[in-house]
Formats: sequence, structure tokens, C-alpha cells
Amino acid sequence: MTHIIRIVRLALKSLLLHKLRSGLTMLGIVFGVFSVIAMLAIGEGASAQAQRQVLELGATNVIVRSVKPPTEVVQSSSGSRVLSYGLLRSDYKILTNTIPTITKAVPIREVDREIRHLKESMNARVVGCTADYLEMNHLTLSQGRFLTNSDQENLLNVAVIANEVANILFKFEDPVGKSIRIGSMYYTVVGVTKDRTASAAIGGSLSGQDYNKDVYVPIKTLQAREGDLDIKTQAGSNTAEQIELHQITLRVNDKDAVLSTAEAIRETLEQTHPRTKDYAVVVPLELLKQAEQIRMIFNVVLGSIAAISLVVGGIGIMNIMLATVTERTREIGVRRALGARQSDIVEQFLTETIVLAGSGGLIGVVFGLLTPVTFLGIQWFVQNFVMEGNTAGSDVGRMFFDLQPQIAFWSLPVAFGISVTIGILSGIYPAISAAKLDPIEALRHE
Repeated sequence: MTHIIRIVRLALKSLLLHKLRSGLTMLGIVFGVFSVIAMLAIGEGASAQAQRQVLELGATNVIVRSVKPPTEVVQSSSGSRVLSYGLLRSDYKILTNTIPTITKAVPIREVDREIRHLKESMNARVVGCTADYLEMNHLTLSQGRFLTNSDQENLLNVAVIANEVANILFKFEDPVGKSIRIGSMYYTVVGVTKDRTASAAIGGSLSGQDYNKDVYVPIKTLQAREGDLDIKTQAGSNTAEQIELHQITLRVNDKDAVLSTAEAIRETLEQTHPRTKDYAVVVPLELLKQAEQIRMIFNVVLGSIAAISLVVGGIGIMNIMLATVTERTREIGVRRALGARQSDIVEQFLTETIVLAGSGGLIGVVFGLLTPVTFLGIQWFVQNFVMEGNTAGSDVGRMFFDLQPQIAFWSLPVAFGISVTIGILSGIYPAISAAKLDPIEALRHE
């Protein structure tokens, strides 16, 4: 132990003779270790965010959505061109009546409409659904109530609005009990939902499912008031689509039965839609497994990219140590003349590289642990000085500002161990070169 302490002390003394050079060399290792930990933390955070979004769709859910086919235009009785596609109400009945593993099912119809209250207005997605929609989509209420079976049966004009809709239309008043106009019809607001993370276009039938801009009404009421025909005017031309259901969300009684139930759903829909595949079956459980595989690939790629900086830091150490050997040739000759063995010279120079790489590795680990705080500071800076809040509501903005790096604690010893290993490998050649110097020639060196 005394021998080791003496060698380490000698190595520190030699390194401190050139503080700036040693510090700059160590900086390469510091940034290398920090980048490995930081990149893996960002990868883990992005993966956790994706998995969280998939889990919010429900690990025991199967989502069937309507998909617009490229063609299949039929002529209506009035002669206008109508595109008829998607899921039917008969599909909903067949699936719920013939597949025993399905315990709950929510039919969904969606339309884009202008929502108004007095002078305030906004464009929102009107979602026709049933009472089970709240639970199956993991929504929570901030006030009021959600839709009930009684609302469905009596075709009541009631609506539940998302928090963002409430903030825009009802800036200074309680929305519950007030009326909103959807298209040409008036609805009474009975509840408000809390903010929820968007589903990033997973399982949404019209676009990425931004639950914060939705208005929920009884699906039977929506069908009675709006019908199945949706006419849109774009660039002076009218387009008409006839869709009975945009989506059916099904819950399976057992997680182990999800994949077999999804296969049964596909086989059933192939029989009811034999000509055109105007639907898609999304299984969150499959997406979750894919997200796990992507996470592993993501970590390998990010870790490999970050590890390159460690290799560059190791090359810097080798370069400096080779220069040090040249500078200290006379010192090496004196030590050899006083009886130092070649192994002693190798030991001295290797200790210096290990101290250099180990110190840099420890500092890099400390900086790596601060990655979440650093990333939070970057988010704050971007939001306040770069974007100035203008794009915070966009899909990219939400993904960036919702991202929370998660430290992969296994990466700390791995990154530190790699830094020390690189230090040892980088110091072997200079150490051996120093040990092989001829003592007499070394003493003559100017």
C-alpha cells in the first residue's frame, strides 16, 4: 500500500508540473464520459416517454380505426362524389357479440367543427363516444361529470370539454352549465377534463390524438344531429365522406389473450370488408414490445456515438504521454542509473495515465449525474429565448418540452470503467517506449 501511495503521489506531482496541459488532456475524458451518460439518459427518457404513451392506450386494449383508401368513390343519388369507407356500426356489433374475450368496447365518431361561446371561438375535434371512453383513454375530470348511458339513450345535447377548450372559450367563468355551439347546434357543458399528454399519432383516427383540444358528446346524439355524411369545403371545392365510425376501442379480459383477440378481430373484419381494407388494427401491446426493441437499439447507437469522444480523449492522452517521454528522457536516464528497473518506469507512466483518465472519468460522472438539471436549463432557455413560446404547442415542441432524461445508473460505472481502460491502453505504448530507453543515451539527452 505504501508503494502504491508513493507511486500515485509521484504521478500527481509530475502531472501538476504542467497543470494546463494535464487539465486540457483530462477535458477530453471528462466530455467523453459526460456525453456517454448524457446520451444514454436522453435515450432512456425518450424511450420512457414513448412507452408511457403506448401504455396510456392500454396494454389490454385493441384499437381498430378507419383508414381512408386511395380510391373507391361512389356516386350519391344527387350526383355528387362521396367517398364511403371505414368501420360500420354493424362491425361494432359483430365484434362485441362474437368474440368472447372482449369485455368493453367504445365506438367513436369524430368530426372537426368550429366551437363557439359568445364571442370566443376555436376549431376543435368533436368526439362522439360512450361513457367508457373516459376510463379506457385514462382521462380524468377537473370538474363536473362525464357522459352517461342516460345521455346516450335520451339523445341529450350535453358535452364534456377539454381543459384547453375551457381556457379559450371560458376565460373568466365556470364552463359547467354554460352552453357552447357546435356547428349549428347548442350543447350544455357538463364537465371538463384535465390536461393529458398527446398520443403522438398512435391510435388516433384523424391525426395525433391531442386530448387537450377535444369536445366529447354522446355518439348517438352526434349521429342524430350530424349524420354520417361529412362535407368539407377546400379551395372552393366540396368533398364529402361517409363514415359511420372512425374508431372502435376494445378491451380484452386478459393481457395474455390480447394478441389472439387481435388476430380474431382481423379475421372477422376481413370477412365484413372483403373488397377494400379500409381499416387498421393497432395493438398497443405489440407497440410496447417494439418500443423496447427500439430502446435497446437507440441506446447502442447513442452510446457508440458518445464513446467515440472517449476514444478521441484516449488519443489525446497517448499524444501527451509520448511528448512527456521526450521531455523527461534525462529524468528516465537518471532513474535507470540509480537502479530503477524497466517495470518501475512502466509502472510510473501507467500510473500517470490512470490518474489522468480516472480523474477525468470521476468529473465526467459528476457532470453526467447533472444531465436532467442541465437538460431542464436547455428547455427553459429554448422556450424563453429561442422559441419564445411560439412553438411550444406544436407536436415537436411538446415532445421536446415533455422529454425528461432518465439516468441509466448502469452507465455510470460502465462509462468510468471505459475511461480508465482507455487511459491504460493509451499509456501502455508511451510507458514501454520510456522503459526501453537506453540509460546512457538518456543521460546524454539535452
